[in-house]
This record gives sequence, C-alpha cells and structure tokens, in this order.
Amino acid sequence: MKTLILLRHGQSVWNLENRFTGWTDVPLSDQGRKEAREAGLKILKEGLMPGYCFTSYLQRAIHTLWIALDAMDRSWLPVVKDWHLNERHYGALQGLDKAVTAEKYGDEQVHIWRRSFDVRPPALSEGDPRLPGGEEKYSALTADELPLTESLADTIERVRPCWEERIAPALHLYDTVLVAAHGNSLRALAKMLLKISDDDIVSLEIPTGSPWLFKLDDRLTPLENRYL
Repeated sequence: MKTLILLRHGQSVWNLENRFTGWTDVPLSDQGRKEAREAGLKILKEGLMPGYCFTSYLQRAIHTLWIALDAMDRSWLPVVKDWHLNERHYGALQGLDKAVTAEKYGDEQVHIWRRSFDVRPPALSEGDPRLPGGEEKYSALTADELPLTESLADTIERVRPCWEERIAPALHLYDTVLVAAHGNSLRALAKMLLKISDDDIVSLEIPTGSPWLFKLDDRLTPLENRYL
C-alpha cells in the first residue's frame, strides 16, 4: 500500500486580505506558518514518514513544506519543485480585492470566474508587470507555457503531466509521498485520483494547512482518503 499526502499551503497574507493571488508570489501569514507546523505535527502523530516531496515554485507552498518537514524532523528529505503545481493563474484579477471586484463586476460574474470549470478570468495584457515571464524562476519556460489566465480545466491539464511523469513514478519508489501545493492544483490531483466529475470538482473545497491522506493500492487506485 502507498500513501499520498496532499497539503494545501497555510494561510497567505493575501488569503488574509481576501485578494486574488494566483501566481503572485506572496508569503505566508503568521497564521499560515502556524498551520504549516501543525500540519507537520499531525503527519508525525499519524506515524507517517514521507520519503519524497513535491511543491510548486511559489513561496507559500515551499515554506509550508519546509515548516512541516522541520516539525517532523525530516528537513533532509528530497524535494522537487515543479511549476506545474502552481496555483491557478487568475489573470487580470490577481492582486484585486475579491469584495471590490464583486462590486465592480457583480457577484454573479465573479462567481462564474471563480467557480466555473472552463471559464477563464480576463487575461493579462502585454506589458502588464504581473506577467510571469519577467520572473527569473520562469526563464526556462516558453511563451506557450506561461499563462495569461487559466480556468480550472486549464489548471488540471497543466498539473496532469506532473502527476503522470513525476508524482506517480515517485509513489512506485517510495511508500509515502508528500505534495505541498495550492487549492486548485490539489483539486486537479484529487480529480484525477477520485475521478470527480467536471460539475462536482468546482465545489470541492480544500482547507489550508490540513493534510489530506490518500491510501493507494499498488496501481495507485485510492482505497481511502481522509483529512488528518
């Protein structure tokens, strides 16, 4: 039997401020760092010993993983950082206050952007300082790989190769694998694992800092899943 632990990062400063974050690289809040440590202690209390880890290119996920591993006294573990595990890109909404955005565009439109399966928010325009292409960590990516906006469906297709080519093979080598990432990239993994429908996946909520445990058979079919 294999064990996969999905961990959404702890609260970020923009979660706290109720702003659209996406690929904006904001830090954890004090509460987020506390959540990350508590997540590590929950994993330790469960008697689980991750052998390999994955995270995104965004510091809120990276630091959550570091803090959780430190709480488990497993800071030495190998960690793969993969941009495919980044949060959904919210396009021109990134950095905007969610309540103010709802006042400007209407609650219904903002709900569609946030909760529809295949509707993208407004895209970033050329020259926008929020474009990810200007950041060194994405310098190896092609223009086609760098999103200007994404739907949940886009995010799922972005995450898929990371699951198929990196995480799944690691699970064949290690008994327990820990993935620290984001609400929508973890939704993508959950959809693939649990075969959740397009309609149902949009309502799946993954809380910050709560380890989600999957027990898998040798073919990586889930036998059980629960939060610690």
